[in-house]
Amino acid sequence: MIAQEAMISSEWLPRSVECFRTYNRQTLISDIVAGITVGLVALPLAMAFAISSGLPPESGLYCAVVTGFIISALGGTKTQIGGPTGAFVVVISGIVAKHAVDGLFICTLMAGVILILLGITGMGTAVRFIPRPVVIGFTNGIGLLIASTQIKDFFGIQLDKVPGEFLLRMEALALHASSASFVTTALGMFALAIVLFTPKIIKRVPGQIAAMMIGTAVSVALGLQVETIGSKFGGIPSGLPVLHIPVFKASLLLPLLSPALTVAMLGAIESLLSAVVGDRLSGEQHKPNVELIAQGIANVVSPLFGGLPATGAIARTATNIRSGGKTPVAGMVHSLTILAVLLFAAPLVKFVPLAVLASILFVVSWNMGEWRQIPEILKLSWADKSVWMITFLLTVVADLTVAVEVGMILAALLFIRRVSVTTTVSEVTPEYINDNRAHILQDKVIPDYVRVFRIHGPFLFGATSKLETIVNQLNELPEIVVLRLRNMTAIDGTGLEAFEDLADKLNQSGRSLILCGAREQPAALIQRVDFGHKVGAKNICFTIDDALARAAELHLHQERMKK
Repeated sequence: MIAQEAMISSEWLPRSVECFRTYNRQTLISDIVAGITVGLVALPLAMAFAISSGLPPESGLYCAVVTGFIISALGGTKTQIGGPTGAFVVVISGIVAKHAVDGLFICTLMAGVILILLGITGMGTAVRFIPRPVVIGFTNGIGLLIASTQIKDFFGIQLDKVPGEFLLRMEALALHASSASFVTTALGMFALAIVLFTPKIIKRVPGQIAAMMIGTAVSVALGLQVETIGSKFGGIPSGLPVLHIPVFKASLLLPLLSPALTVAMLGAIESLLSAVVGDRLSGEQHKPNVELIAQGIANVVSPLFGGLPATGAIARTATNIRSGGKTPVAGMVHSLTILAVLLFAAPLVKFVPLAVLASILFVVSWNMGEWRQIPEILKLSWADKSVWMITFLLTVVADLTVAVEVGMILAALLFIRRVSVTTTVSEVTPEYINDNRAHILQDKVIPDYVRVFRIHGPFLFGATSKLETIVNQLNELPEIVVLRLRNMTAIDGTGLEAFEDLADKLNQSGRSLILCGAREQPAALIQRVDFGHKVGAKNICFTIDDALARAAELHLHQERMKK
């Protein structure tokens, strides 16, 4: 009983508490180096996200300082970096336009409370119930929207007010395109080239840092007449973030409920997706519910200091890991690095050209847009492609709330359809019995170097976590894992992505995955997406007999390699 209570309590402990138990000097040095690096990377991004959202640059910096520290100190991951992200840009600008800045702060507080409740009630695992086409659709849409908000600053187009709606924005930019500045465009192109090519030339130097420093230095040295943070905002205030209590208006609660749910949903999705990416890179396992509680607390505190909504940042988390970050201390150092800039280097920030920040956000919008996933989506069924396309279009021309709501409704209807289509009633005949003899396990000899797992029922979004049964015992598995799909009635794009992740994990551990016995719908989809190139064409077998024969070939090859 005591052991069980201790296990339950440890599930709710922040990762920082666990890490401090075995912390040492070498880990501290690695965390400090990584924290400073990612802090410098976060500096231009935080300002750019705030400016794109219609707020002064210090709002992004305050958010990065406050939420970055809280998310690392209280979160459920070792390497997650929290702060403002591109996912919120479109939502924030819409809220500010309708309800002013205090409305945004109240909305962020509400979203924080929702995230805390989601974490406390154990809903941290619910992100898996959002299908892959919906996630890809709205990340594509968000990426396009962010890029569209940067066109004015990148080209120096003279436009007093940029419309909030995508189509109206593009129309206004096209009408004023003749006012573009050659000097501003040239500086933006120069900075964009630095962002893209610096990591290829000097791998340890992030492109964002190089672009901000070199682009600003060139602008100042040549005396370029371009818009800067100083010319538009008068610079940023020097010193600590000041406590700011938002003006509470009860009349705003109901109108802000839907935007707050959107902010909370985006925060939950992006932070948990970022945590999954961090797990893959670091080999760790995050605590989703603890992470949501930390995200919620951070979003409750952020508006009290004039900050934006925050979530886990995938690119910054990856930068942290690649720079040597080992524990949440790196995330805290990242926060303190930005704070040091506010305290000691704030006057220099006014020289940063907006075109340079726009070039950085162009790259961010491309990276977060998941554009490389589109060819994979197009290989899926017409239903999955329809969900993706509708979600994408609604994200761009309507808003994220509508896009995700409609996407989820369509996905739910398709879920019902897939289950109903794969449910059959058929007569047991002698032919049926003979055809199934090659698939039964009862008379098969499973060698020691093989472990067989079976999937029963539809393997659709929401069910993919079941593969954790295999992943959790990865180190104990033999060299070959056979996944028997004979009783798996249906699969979708999210299920295939889970198979791919499993294959990657097994491959990284020196093991092989074999699929066998897929029925008509799963077999057709596996063939359509050319899944054979991910696991090996010979590793997709028709029967369990074929799979065991293939396993014997792989085992013999391994034995020969050892000799």
